[in-house]
Amino acid sequence: AVNNGIPFVAFGFLDNVIMITAGEYIEFKVGAVLTISTMAAAGLGNMVSDVAGLTFVGYIEGITSKWQLTVAGLTAEEKKLWQTVLFTNLGRTVGVLIGCLLGLSPLLFYTHQKEQDTITES
Repeated sequence: AVNNGIPFVAFGFLDNVIMITAGEYIEFKVGAVLTISTMAAAGLGNMVSDVAGLTFVGYIEGITSKWQLTVAGLTAEEKKLWQTVLFTNLGRTVGVLIGCLLGLSPLLFYTHQKEQDTITES
């Protein structure tokens, strides 16, 4: 499960970091010109993140494969067992959850736009 989860930690992290960063940029730069809503900016940021994810998935798999994590020597029949499938998917799911939580880190560096406006008005 751990071997399957580690690449997904990286994927979840990159996905959220790119989505938040792109969404923030789109909302305040492009959105200001085109007057799009916050949700539209979030959707466009998600689109950018999805495309980047498809682009980076090969690189992520290549990097994590070099780490030489212990791989279970399962036969083709063992790989089909429900227990194997369950723990493979559980590892991937937990990996994405951890990665997405870590990927929220850009939010620590953003100040809310209304707070900025209040500060400048004072």
